[in-house]
Amino acid sequence: MKNQTTQKIALTGLMAALSYVVFTFLQIKIPLPGGDATSIHLGNAVCVLGALLLGGFYGGLGGAIGMTIGDLLDPVYIAYAPKTFILKLCIGLITGLIAHKIGKITVEKDEQKVLLWTILAAAGGLLFNVIFDPLVGYLYKLVIIGKPAAELTLVWNVASTSINAVTSTIVSVLIYMVLRPALKKAGLFFILSKDKTAK
Repeated sequence: MKNQTTQKIALTGLMAALSYVVFTFLQIKIPLPGGDATSIHLGNAVCVLGALLLGGFYGGLGGAIGMTIGDLLDPVYIAYAPKTFILKLCIGLITGLIAHKIGKITVEKDEQKVLLWTILAAAGGLLFNVIFDPLVGYLYKLVIIGKPAAELTLVWNVASTSINAVTSTIVSVLIYMVLRPALKKAGLFFILSKDKTAK
């Protein structure tokens, strides 16, 4: 494809808009003590899908921008915007590393291997989030914001992040596997891995 960088930038903007909409308007917010909250949402699924389609950096950046804007426009989450940006970018980078550098899903011909590596990539990126989102959030509240209920909110954050990880893995993998042949047929599929057969 010509002008891949320009197309990736445009699609990164699309992923940012989509992640913002999904995170902001399709979330189930759970109020926590001290005026805090956690939520069940599929914003991370958009981040992972972007990494599968566009590569780790562009996909992660799209998810990070969209959900950070969502935080900035929400009085409950505004203080967590820097944390959100870094963690969501990392989800994309890890997903992209596993999918494209290790699994080479864009050049793999065996659909079962593509599915396996897509699942591993999505699960890897979101497992990072399950561990680090609550941990960084806890330290952020404790040290920077000084929230007294940091221990209680940690339990809720682990639970909601785990639910988000499972649902986002399922959704992102299903959508990618459906979009993959359609994008190939339309000539809009990005080859992000080196061909295994090339010397």
